[in-house]
Amino acid sequence: MKNNDLYDLCVIGAGSGGLSVAAAAASFGQKVVLVEKGKMGGDCLNYGCVPSKALIAAAKQAYGFTTGEPFGIRPQKPQVDFSRVNEHVHSVIAGIAPHDSQARFESLGVKVVRAAARFIDSKTIMAGDETCHARRFVIATGSSPAAPPVPGLADVDYLTNETIFLNKTLPEHLIIIGGGPIGMEMAQAHSRLGAQVTVLEAFSPLGKDDPELSRFVLDQLAKEGIEVMAGAKITNIGQSDDGINIKLEHEAAKLELNGSHLLVAAGRKPNIEGLGLEAAGIEYDRPGIRVDKGLRTTNSRVYAIGDVAGGLQFTHVAGYQAGLVVRNILFRLPVTNRTSHIPWVTYTDPELANVGLTEAGAKQSGIKIKVLRWSFAENDRARAERKTDGMIKAIISKRGKILGCGIVGPGAGELIQSWSLAVSSGLKISDMMNHVVAYPTISEISRRVAITHYAEFPANPWVRRVIGWLKIFG
Repeated sequence: MKNNDLYDLCVIGAGSGGLSVAAAAASFGQKVVLVEKGKMGGDCLNYGCVPSKALIAAAKQAYGFTTGEPFGIRPQKPQVDFSRVNEHVHSVIAGIAPHDSQARFESLGVKVVRAAARFIDSKTIMAGDETCHARRFVIATGSSPAAPPVPGLADVDYLTNETIFLNKTLPEHLIIIGGGPIGMEMAQAHSRLGAQVTVLEAFSPLGKDDPELSRFVLDQLAKEGIEVMAGAKITNIGQSDDGINIKLEHEAAKLELNGSHLLVAAGRKPNIEGLGLEAAGIEYDRPGIRVDKGLRTTNSRVYAIGDVAGGLQFTHVAGYQAGLVVRNILFRLPVTNRTSHIPWVTYTDPELANVGLTEAGAKQSGIKIKVLRWSFAENDRARAERKTDGMIKAIISKRGKILGCGIVGPGAGELIQSWSLAVSSGLKISDMMNHVVAYPTISEISRRVAITHYAEFPANPWVRRVIGWLKIFG
C-alpha cells in the first residue's frame, strides 16, 4: 500500500465536472489528485453528448437527401453505410479525447489515479493500492442508465446509451423504452439512417417539456414514420430467435411487438455504489448525494457536483457547479447553486429548448404571468429555408421581467442562449425588444416575440391621449 502526501484536493470522477474542478484547482497551484475508474472524459465524451450529437449529425445528412423537392431538387434515397457512420462517431470522440486525457491533466500537474475510489474515513480514500488524504474532496462520479422494473428485461440483451454507440449494424427494427430526450433523439437518428423505430413510453413522451412546444417534435417524428406509443404498459419482454419480443397493453388493447434491437432509455441512477459514503459520514438517497445550497455534503470536507448530486442532469450543469465549488474551496467565497437560469435542449429536429419557468410551472407556483408567442412561420429566414414549423414562447411577469422561455424549431438550442442570459441577469422584455439583430436571421424571433408585449399599446386610449397632448408642443 502506498501512502501519499496530503493533497489540497481530491477529485473523484473524470467527467465534465470533475475535470473542470481539477484543471481549475491545479492552475492555481493546488496539489490535486484525480481518481477515475473508467474512461477519462466520463459519460458525456464516451457515451452521451458527443457520440449522440455525432450520430444525429450523420442522420441529418441522410435526411437531407429526401427533403429537396420544395427547393426544386429531386429527392433521393440515401445509401447509408452504418459501419462508416459508426466510424464517424468514434472519430469525433477520438478528436476530443486528448483534451480530457490523462496525459493532459498530468501535464497540468494533476496526479491521476486510474482506479475505483472508496472512502475509508472522513478525509481518506483508497484507490487501487494507494491511500489518498486530502483537505477537500469533490465527488463527480455522474450517473448510469437505470433499468426499469419490467418483467423479463434482465433476461434479454438490450442496449443503453453506454453500449448503443458500439453497434456497427443498422437495427432492422429498433424498439426504445423511454420517450424522454435520449429516447427521442436516438429514435429520430436511427430512423433517418434507415431503421424502423418504435418508442414505448409509460407516461407522456417528452413529458417534462411544455406540451404546446413538444407537440411540434412529436408531429415531426410521426411524419417521419416513427411510432411513439404513449401510456404503454409493458407486461413482458423475451428473447426470440430474431431478436426481442415485447408484450404490452396500449389504449385498452393487448399487443405484441418484435424487434431486432432494444434500447432502454428510461431514466438514470447516481453512481454512488462502492464509494463507501457511510465511512465518510456522507448521506444520500435515491436521487443522489445530499448537498446544501453550496453543494457541500453532510461531511463538510466533501462536495458533490453533477448527476451524482441529483437535480438537473446535464453536462453544462456539472460545469457550472464545478465553478461554484472551486470558488468556495479556493477563495472561501459563499456560493449558491441556482438552477432557474439553466437551459436544457432536446436535440431532435426540430430542436426543443427551455430555460427558466414554463407556463405550467409558473401557474403552479401561483405567479401572475403573461405569455408571449411568435411563430417561425412569421420569420423571413425560416420561410426562405422552408423551416417554418416551430414557435417561441416567452413567460414574463406582469411588470415585464423575463421568467422563462421555450423554443421549438431549427436552432432552438442556439436561440435559447440569449434567453438564458436574460433570465440569469434579471432582464425585462423591453431589453429583448431593444436588442438589434441582423436581418434576415432566425434570431429575429426573439425580438419579435418581445414586441408582441407592446402590441396593444397603439389602441390604448391613454397612450393616444398622451400623443395628442404632446402635439401641443409642435
